Amino acid sequence: MLFKNLREEIDTVLAKDPAARSRLEVVFCYPGIHSVLFYRLAHWLWVRKWLLLGRFVSHLGRLFTGIEIHPGAKIGRRLFIDHGMGVVIGETAEIGDDVTLYQGVTLGGTSLHHAKRHPTLADGVIVGSGAQILGGFTVGCDARVGANAVVLAEVPPGATVVGIPAKPVGAPRPATAKTVSDFLPYGTPCDEIPDPVARVLNGLLDEVQSLRARLQEMEHQVEAGRSGPPPRTVPAVADEKLIA
Repeated sequence: MLFKNLREEIDTVLAKDPAARSRLEVVFCYPGIHSVLFYRLAHWLWVRKWLLLGRFVSHLGRLFTGIEIHPGAKIGRRLFIDHGMGVVIGETAEIGDDVTLYQGVTLGGTSLHHAKRHPTLADGVIVGSGAQILGGFTVGCDARVGANAVVLAEVPPGATVVGIPAKPVGAPRPATAKTVSDFLPYGTPCDEIPDPVARVLNGLLDEVQSLRARLQEMEHQVEAGRSGPPPRTVPAVADEKLIA
């Protein structure tokens, strides 16, 4: 059946979004669920070579939800698209189970050839709002992509990447059994992401401390020179000889 996993996808929304109060609310008011339903139908048509009809159903899904999922993409179970407006998933993208995407995410390609050109998201990946993952590489299991990051290279399992271009921060999380209580909204823990402004200010403070220490050392040397023995003078006898 096309929609045999609908119940567990609804339960996933209930588990990960505290604003969801009932299954009926999720079914009627969550565009992420609607977009996945449109995708399932479009993909079913696509793999049976009803290509134009599959693209048309996908287009309808985009009109109704603001989420664009190409029918050729491969999506696993329990995909959670939260808010969702502006999400784009390309033709050769592959998404594993229990993946979470927030609004404005793009799984895009950077080449024009017809082979694999969009990213693969392994199980448990969380992608923050506005992030761009561009290319045919893999984002490893349980990896986290911070909001507005631009990912251009493979991400190791359990890593958290932020920035433009995205770089790992903190230590990778160990691969352990995950529960809903381990879910990390937006995938960006504040204790793992460095503040670039604070980092620059700390560097400036360190430089000021170093310059202050050098200045104090030079002042001590000057004071020591002033309190030392007076400079040597020419003896009076020498002066008389010179006069003579």
